[in-house]
Amino acid sequence: MISTSLIYNIGITLLPGVGAITAKNLIAYCGSAQAVFSEKKSRLEKIPGVGSILLDTILNSEIQKDALERAEEEIRFIEKESITPLFFTDDAFPQRLKECSDSPVMLYTKGKMALNAERIISIVGSRRSTAYGKKLCEQLVDAFSPYNVLVLSGLAYGIDICAHRACVKNNMPTVGVLAHGLDNLYPAEHYNTSEKMLENGGLITEFMSNTKMNPEYFPRRNRIVAGMADATIVIEATVKSGALITAELANSYDRDVFAIPGRLDDPSSEGCNLLIKANKAMLMQSAEDVIKAMSWDAETKKIKHKQQELFATLSDEEETLVNILKQKEKAHVDDISHASGLAMGRTAALLLNLEFSGVIKSLPGKMYVLNN
Repeated sequence: MISTSLIYNIGITLLPGVGAITAKNLIAYCGSAQAVFSEKKSRLEKIPGVGSILLDTILNSEIQKDALERAEEEIRFIEKESITPLFFTDDAFPQRLKECSDSPVMLYTKGKMALNAERIISIVGSRRSTAYGKKLCEQLVDAFSPYNVLVLSGLAYGIDICAHRACVKNNMPTVGVLAHGLDNLYPAEHYNTSEKMLENGGLITEFMSNTKMNPEYFPRRNRIVAGMADATIVIEATVKSGALITAELANSYDRDVFAIPGRLDDPSSEGCNLLIKANKAMLMQSAEDVIKAMSWDAETKKIKHKQQELFATLSDEEETLVNILKQKEKAHVDDISHASGLAMGRTAALLLNLEFSGVIKSLPGKMYVLNN
């Protein structure tokens, strides 16, 4: 039996002019997607952002009918193909992505994946990757293997497919984010890899069936790649590469970005070099740089029990920072600097010392917490 709520959850994404942000706003005011379809005009017109054109669209019975019929058609497809639909209020919806204001309302997934895994990394790069770039990608994935990392990418040519195949080889979970519906696969040459990914990961998209690949959809796909991950790693990218869009999006979501530098005269590394130069990515020379920055190394966990002893040896400035973190569950480096009255450079240096000592640990987005 088709779920009534699912019909409306999908249906609201099909109303013309109702994007992800507007849909979530409507649902917040009305209480559910279904309530949006039956809400009175007098209430809808009071919702911020709902103008006369959008109001007429929402209240148009023919538009509503078409949207709900198409939603029922999509449900029959996902049931037949064993696809799992995820609404943004579902527990299984990627929570990291949900934190992004422009995150999708609906996602469609196929495979066996934990989209809220403890550690998620996106690996992106040039579609015309070099042998050197592919080798680096394989080495990177291999180094991440002991840390139970879920790797995201876009299943495209070059670095994307290299990352997915390296994960399959290492029996690591990997998810391909698509810019089209799950009734087809682009590029078709990657079909065999995608099938192998379904056993330990899979495919995810915000697009319904019968949505063909369109380059205009790549930025929408890239925001999911960036938003679902703790950090994004860029391996080779030209100045016009889509990987740079993903890096920019990750920065806008306050997520960490790493880039592998290359020769100054190498076009395939020009994008990475620019990210590093503009302080939009941390220079990455090895997987160890990411492991330390993300606090994955086991040694950090081993020494956290010594924290109380370490507190006794703190300097006055370090103790000030620790007291700030004691009052907060977690804090951004900017807030810590402001609260302590210390310069940003000094604050960053003290936080690094405290992290190396095992007193605190860093989180994605330049956040810090006590290492309890």
